[in-house]
Amino acid sequence: MLVNSIRYTFLLLAALAGCSSDPLPTEQLRVTDEAITQAVASGAEDRRELAQAREHAAQARAALANGRNKPARLEAERAELDARLAEALVLRTQQQARTAQLQGRIARLRQQLEGR
Repeated sequence: MLVNSIRYTFLLLAALAGCSSDPLPTEQLRVTDEAITQAVASGAEDRRELAQAREHAAQARAALANGRNKPARLEAERAELDARLAEALVLRTQQQARTAQLQGRIARLRQQLEGR
């Protein structure tokens, strides 16, 4: 019976040590904040993905405040990915608009050349 108690105590301590071994996700939160800032600077303020990024970042900070490092890191990573997606979608839309504008210019030039 004493051997079983020692085993259970050891397993419990090992499990607790495994939970607390996750490092603070401070670097991930910094990267996440930078990604959100970049997304805003690119014009993604109205994107749903940016709102999700901000929500995940807030959840990450709440988890960190409660000492839950792994969930905090995972939420911060989700926030970073959502922010980067928001930025990429805005940049794609801007690029498509520039491409359409250039195609319009090319079409006008062709018409001018054909009219000669």
